[in-house]
Parts: sequence; C-alpha cells; structure tokens
Amino acid sequence: MLIGDVARRSGVSARMLRHYDSLGLVRPTGRTGAGYREYSGEDIRRIFHIESLRSLGLSLRDVGRALDDPGFTPSALVDDLIRRTRERIAGETELLTRLRRIGAAEPAGWEDVLQTVALLQALGSKSAGKRQRAALSSVEEVPVPVEALVEAALSETDPNVAGALRWALAQLGDGGLALLAEGLGSPAAEVRKRAVQSIIEIPDGAATALLRDALAHPDIVVRRYAALALGVRGVAEAVPTLIDMVVEGTNDVDAADALSALASRPASADRIAAGLVDRLAHGTVESSARRRLTQALADIPGLTASRALADLAHDEDRAVALTATYILGIREAR
Repeated sequence: MLIGDVARRSGVSARMLRHYDSLGLVRPTGRTGAGYREYSGEDIRRIFHIESLRSLGLSLRDVGRALDDPGFTPSALVDDLIRRTRERIAGETELLTRLRRIGAAEPAGWEDVLQTVALLQALGSKSAGKRQRAALSSVEEVPVPVEALVEAALSETDPNVAGALRWALAQLGDGGLALLAEGLGSPAAEVRKRAVQSIIEIPDGAATALLRDALAHPDIVVRRYAALALGVRGVAEAVPTLIDMVVEGTNDVDAADALSALASRPASADRIAAGLVDRLAHGTVESSARRRLTQALADIPGLTASRALADLAHDEDRAVALTATYILGIREAR
C-alpha cells in the first residue's frame, strides 16, 4: 500500500509517516519499481500501535523503545505519565479557575483584566503584606470575584490578612454566604473555623439564619462561634450552647457577656437565670464550673437571678458562697 493510501486509512499524514521513517519507527517493507514507499499489513499495524502509544502521552523516543526494546517495561514510564498528567490537569484547572474569576468580574476592557489578574496574583502572594493590601483594595479599587475572596479567607493563616479578608467579604453582604456555607462542611477543622468566623462578620440577615443552623453543627468549635455571635444578635436559641461554654470553661467570659446581652429583656433574663440555676443543681458539675455559673448570674437582671444568688450565698461550697455574696453586694449597691 502506497503512502497516500496509508495516510487516508490510518489518519496519519504523509508528512508524519515520512517523519516516522526518518526516525526508524516505521520503515516501509518495500519499494515500488518507481521507488515509492510501499507499506505491508505489518507496517500498518505498527503505525496503529505507534498512534495508540502516542495517545497515552509517550514521546516518539519512548514509543520506539516500547515497541523494539524487550527490556523496556511500562510500569515506571506509566507512573511518570500519570504524574505529568496530574500536573498538567492541575495547571489547566488553575487556569480555568482564573479565567472564570476574571469573567465573573465582568471586565470592561483589557486594563480591567490586567488589574484583576494582578489582584488575584497578590491574593496568592507569599507576602502577608501583599495579601492584606490586596484584600483591602478588593472592595474600593478592583472588584475581586467573591469566589476568590472566599477561597483566600478559608485558606489564610495570617491573622491580620484573615481579618482583612473577612472585612472584604462583609462588604459584599450576602454575596459569599453560599460558598462560606460550603466551607462549614469541609473535612478540615481549620477551614470550618475560618468559615464560621467569616460568616460572623457579615451583617444580620441571611448570615444570622446560617448561624442558627450552625448551632446544630457536629463541630463543637463551629457551634461555639455561632452561639457567641447569635448572643450578641439577640437570638435566644444560643442560650443552651452559651451555658455549656460557661460550664466547660471555654471562652466562658465571652459566653457570660453574650448571656448578659440576651438578658436585656425581662422574659429572657428569667429563662437564662433558670437555665444557669438548673446547671448549678446538677450534682456532676465541678466546683470550678459552679463558680463560673455563679459569676455568670452577676449580670443577669431580675428576681430569678437575685433569688438564686441569695441561695448560693449559703452554698456548701465556700468559694461559690463567697462569690455569690460578693455579687449580691455589688447588685445591691447599684
């Protein structure tokens, strides 16, 4: 079969077939009387073998070794191809992500494209200062796609940069909440923590609803952050978690402050005081936890808290009794 026929049937151009010949990959078995290349059935099978191996990403040199060197095993080469393919896919994925983000910024011209690219690069810089400046400028100068800001916020380890990123997300309102909600479901504890910290910075509205849902999150750290924020926002559902924090001694001062903020309404004050008293009555609560619960009653107004403190002033635990007596003295002096 002449080279033109082989090219039509195999899909390999005549030019490439000549190249294979020059490399010694496929040498036509015969020649016609006029000197034209003539390929046998075995030659054509070899061409298809070459194309199959090339489709895996092998170089022509490696293709030749695979077909002609009996000692050339595929295992190491295939492992290397897998590694290179993964690297290529990662690079292409990164490029696709960058292009999507640039498109989301809706650039009006190439100058906007260049500014967005520069800002995205700054967000990924190794310099914390550059990342922080990029976060702060993302709102006032060049809008950065919310996806990029959320990704940066969920991966940032520097506290100053993280604060700037949370501020930038807060300026967008509810724009990043859906992506931050996904962050709450991350398998990485640090990512979940950063997600809830970012949600806390977003003003009341959908963020509050998301924080309410977070009170039932399996991650106790997420629940605690949500409860502290909801306490400040006046959401009574946070009370049980806040009382647990007082008992456990985890951010207990902040938890007590949040309970005090929630107790500004008389009805809420009595419920909170009752909840604290109920935990004080548990026989399994340690002495240090009972002292913290007593201290938490200090800023809870109303008769329920005052009566509880009066009873605690005669508690068997001397430290609890002294704490309650001291608090009663302050309350009476007000």
